[in-house]
This record gives sequence, C-alpha cells and structure tokens, in this order.
Amino acid sequence: MARITTIAELEAIYGATDETSTVKEVDRITPQYRVLIEHSPFVVLATAGPEGLDCSPRGDRGEVVRIHDERTLMLPDRRGNNRADSLRNIVRDPRVGLLFLIPGIGNTLRVNGRACVTTDAELTTSFAVDGKAPRSVVVVAVETVFFQCARAIVRSALWNPALHVDPTTLPTPGQILAALSAGRVGGDDYDQAWPARAQRTLW
Repeated sequence: MARITTIAELEAIYGATDETSTVKEVDRITPQYRVLIEHSPFVVLATAGPEGLDCSPRGDRGEVVRIHDERTLMLPDRRGNNRADSLRNIVRDPRVGLLFLIPGIGNTLRVNGRACVTTDAELTTSFAVDGKAPRSVVVVAVETVFFQCARAIVRSALWNPALHVDPTTLPTPGQILAALSAGRVGGDDYDQAWPARAQRTLW
C-alpha cells in the first residue's frame, strides 16, 4: 500500500485550491451563514481528548444551536446516554468541530472553534423545553466557518426517501446489546420499551 507521508506529496496529487474553496472560510458567522445555522435542527459535534476522538450527533426541535453573536454559538446538552464523551473531552481539550445538516439541502456548514461547558442556571433555564432544562450548555467560540459543497449528499442520495433503508433489515439496539453482553442487557424487551422511554426522556 502506497502511503502519503508529506504535505508535498499530498499537494502533488490534489493540486492547489481555487478561490471558491478559500474565500468561503471566515472567522465569524456572516448573515448568510446565520441563515444556514438557523435552519439546521441537526449537528455533529467532534471533540478530542486524551482517550482519543469523539463524534456525537446532536438534534433539537427547531434550530439545534443558538447564535449568541457572530463569534459565539450555544449548544444545549439534551438528554442522552450519560456517557458525556464530548463533555469530558471539552473539559480537557477545548477544540471542537461542528457539521450542520439541513434536511433536504445538499450543502452543509462547518464550524471550528474552542468550547467550554457551563451550568449557569440562567443560561440552562433559557433552553428549557416542556419545562425541562439541559444540565449544561456547550459554548463555542467560533474560529472558522465555511460551507461544504453538496457532492457528498448528492453521491449518497441521503435525502432520497426511495433509498431509505428498511429498518427490519438491520440489527436493533436491543439485539446489539444482547449480543455484546451475552444476554445480560438488551433484547426484545429493550426494543419494545425504547419508544415510550425515549418520549419520556427526550428533553
């Protein structure tokens, strides 16, 4: 297997980037980028820590993050599995990457910056849904923002309902848990209880 080990080798293959690939990157949330963020209910949060890297999906009702100002984003930490992998990483290494998706739209938006985790009562309360506030909020100091072209979404036909996978052809979470735990947890009972449990603990 031929391995690329230097930037020079890489650039010899891919060449120089053109202006459309560089002018789009800025250090703040422009009015156009604000519109994209405000229409995104889903973001992937990438973090790094001593144990390695983490990439966590985050979704919300309406916009997934709050734009505090052109250089600050706020992401409530909604209910999940309590692993807190992203939060553990941020406490020790503030570097984060965000990838925003907008349903039905090919272009995505990428934000890189540095984050902190806060439990400020006034701030967490401001994110309450159905009377339930998140336990913490991730505050991101924006360093770079740029949109990603639609090629990946077009190639994958991600938003094409005709290509959606039949869920009955996939292993369920309960089946995966049962297989990995020799039946100690998971199973059919887990799968049957999950929809109601998720609805109760969504926020």
